[in-house]
Amino acid sequence: MCFDLNLCNRRPFTFALLLFSCLLNLLSPLSLSTFLHLQDQFDNLEKHTQWGIDFLERYAKFVKERLEIEQNYAKQLRNLVKKYCPKRSKDEEPRFTSCLSFYSILNELNDYAGQREIVAEEMGHKVYGELMRYSQDLKGERKHHLQEGRKAQQYLDQCWKQMDNSKRKFERECKEAEKSQMTYERLDNDINATKSEVEKAKAQYYLRTHTADESKNEYAAQLQNFNAEQWKHFNNAIPHIFKNLQDMDQRRTVKLGETYRSFAEAERRVIPIISKCLEGMVSAAKAVDDRRDSGIVVESFKSGFEPPGDFPFEDFSQNLNRDGPPGSRPDPKHAMSKTKNKLWLFGKKPKAPSLEDFSHLPPEQRRKRLQQRIDELSKELQKEMDQRDALNKMKDVYEKNPQMGDPSSLQPKISETICNMEKLRSEIHKNENEGTLVMAEDEVLYIIEEDKGDGWTRARKQSGEEGYVPTSYVEITLEKNSKGAVTYI
Repeated sequence: MCFDLNLCNRRPFTFALLLFSCLLNLLSPLSLSTFLHLQDQFDNLEKHTQWGIDFLERYAKFVKERLEIEQNYAKQLRNLVKKYCPKRSKDEEPRFTSCLSFYSILNELNDYAGQREIVAEEMGHKVYGELMRYSQDLKGERKHHLQEGRKAQQYLDQCWKQMDNSKRKFERECKEAEKSQMTYERLDNDINATKSEVEKAKAQYYLRTHTADESKNEYAAQLQNFNAEQWKHFNNAIPHIFKNLQDMDQRRTVKLGETYRSFAEAERRVIPIISKCLEGMVSAAKAVDDRRDSGIVVESFKSGFEPPGDFPFEDFSQNLNRDGPPGSRPDPKHAMSKTKNKLWLFGKKPKAPSLEDFSHLPPEQRRKRLQQRIDELSKELQKEMDQRDALNKMKDVYEKNPQMGDPSSLQPKISETICNMEKLRSEIHKNENEGTLVMAEDEVLYIIEEDKGDGWTRARKQSGEEGYVPTSYVEITLEKNSKGAVTYI
């Protein structure tokens, strides 16, 4: 019996299948060694396909650990951004470009972390999840093909046993017929044998011969059936099973290639957005402006104080006037005390009492601190007002539904809230900016004192009221009166 390697539509065979086909070409008819070689080939294919599934699951485990790294990385980045993001209100945020750029970098880094999460999600869904589902399918398909191979081998073994049994039976019946023939011939030639003995031996001989002929026919039929089944086994069943196993292994290889590509695509798809995040960080770095930051510092901390004047000449020779009374001599210590502790710009600043009205601060800083305190008190007042409204609503609900609560139990809390509101209003009124003028559009004011760098100009209304106005809100012009004097308007 000859086997052709073109049985599987000329598709490339694996090494195990090629070796098995070569063995089949050498082994004809079927023998015990053929069964052993066939079993070896099934074992080899079983090991190879199991190795393929194990390798696929190993790669899936690699992808899982990779996406866990991405998830942890993204989580750590988000925690880092959260740690360094400002927790203060926007009004308290520094306006320096260096700080704003850093916060922009934090925002871009947060977006970058989001892209890492997308990479992990893509790897988990399109790579790891797909590999695990495909692994389960491969296991089921492999089990089915191997079971088909074992069933085909078992069926061929059964046919071979039936053929072998009929062969042994035919051989045994022939030997029995041969014995009965020898017995018949011996009795037929024996003159002492009775006729009944000869007839009995003859009948036995004919019976054994007929039985041998039936066994021969049965053996011939079983042999023909086995040869047909053997041809089908090695020309149809086994090549078909091996082809299915080969196709399965090739699909596994293709699936690995596809998931390798998906693994890379998950990373490549986020590269444009990651590039934008990095470009945003570079733009934030370019937005740092040292001149602007320096100007903000100057604007925030300018004092409005004028530079100190020249020290006067102190004539100590006046002390030599002996005609004057001793008590009329000037006290040099008193004269020096007037200028003491005034040159503290780069030296030690004298300690000033921390007053609630911030009167110890320069005008501009005092105004800012007062306004800041007013804003804080206003927020507290708004909270107390919200609490009062909520308590009143709860009281109305209790009055309409007594089973829900006692309305009178809320009255102490309402009274306390109203008391707190009055205190806060008093504090706000107490901290209102002193010395400011209320202006109207196109109103004419007379400048008494120009802006000294603190953003405020001292002016007088036509009614005679004096005070400070924001310099940015007024337009200063010069006016000459009839006497030639210059007035700032």
